Amino acid sequence: MTVANFVLVVTFYVGLTSISNAFAINPNMKIESEVFGTTSDNQKVIRYTLVNSKGYSVSVMNFGATLLEVMVPDREGDVANVNLCFESFSSYESGHPYFGSSVGRFCNRIGEGKFQIDGAEYQVTLNSGKHHLHGGKDNFSYRLWDSEIIKEENTVGVSFTIFSKDGDEGYPGNLTARAVYKWNDENELTIEYSAETDAPTHVNLTNHSYWNLAGAGSGSAMGHITKIYADQWLDVDVDLIPSGIFNPVEGTPLDFREARCFGERISDLPNTKGYDHCYVVRGESGKLRSAAEVVDPVSGRKLEIETTQPGMQLYTANHLPGNERSNGYQSHHAFCLETQHFPNTPNISHFPTTLLRPERSLRETTVHRFGVQN
Repeated sequence: MTVANFVLVVTFYVGLTSISNAFAINPNMKIESEVFGTTSDNQKVIRYTLVNSKGYSVSVMNFGATLLEVMVPDREGDVANVNLCFESFSSYESGHPYFGSSVGRFCNRIGEGKFQIDGAEYQVTLNSGKHHLHGGKDNFSYRLWDSEIIKEENTVGVSFTIFSKDGDEGYPGNLTARAVYKWNDENELTIEYSAETDAPTHVNLTNHSYWNLAGAGSGSAMGHITKIYADQWLDVDVDLIPSGIFNPVEGTPLDFREARCFGERISDLPNTKGYDHCYVVRGESGKLRSAAEVVDPVSGRKLEIETTQPGMQLYTANHLPGNERSNGYQSHHAFCLETQHFPNTPNISHFPTTLLRPERSLRETTVHRFGVQN
């Protein structure tokens, strides 16, 4: 990715003690930082690059706690970025399809933007027709987060923190949320989300990255072969609002229990122009377990996903416009596997709750493991 000429690159080695402790085993692991741009209100946007001792890297920025490039090798050892992103910051501020964003306060949809907590009714912003989507108009994806560098044994990372005041987009409670990115020598990208509140509120956080394991810009990703560890998916209405019913995947185009390519039955989903469905991840919610495996048969790159979240939204980039708003990327040029709680949970009592109270904290972890299949 190219960066404007004014960019200043600085390599951080914070504290002699942390250097000796965290880098005793892998002295070549490092964190680089650069000014990526300036917001419309004249705040600096910082891009961090996390490099492991093998030279493979991921980059993130404090605007939207956003994942940018993920540079990993194919079976021949050639390195490419596998995450759709923009070359310049201005494209993020002007509006984009949530490329790599940390989405909140509530990712996905809430029907009619309404819910009740302890008998009180709340109306949050309607920004998707008559419904609420991805936290509203001024959601976490379009805000600057505070950042702090992390150095641990075999791991480098960045912790991003955001404060969301009571009434933000209609949500009750003052909320502090964190997005932590960690990168290690096993080419594992771990994303940890956490949150605390001073009043009961609903929270659902996810990362909205668009993957193409052949390399961003290589065209359609529908030839990628995937396996999804789920036996059920959420029944939805025409607006993709869950009804509360769990549908079996068996006998449907959503059955990826045995590995097959995204494009094999995508034409059977004309109403959504592809996949835009939430799966019920097999196993116990709250425990780290397998959610999906995806392989690009051409490059050999492989992505394994594990999560503590109860659900995962598969989205095959059905609505990428192919213009400057999507950096030229077109429909089906990528796939998203967004680990999360179920959409519309505030209105469906038997879903795993998204209600966060002051005496508790939210903690969710998702691991993206990159490798090669020969």
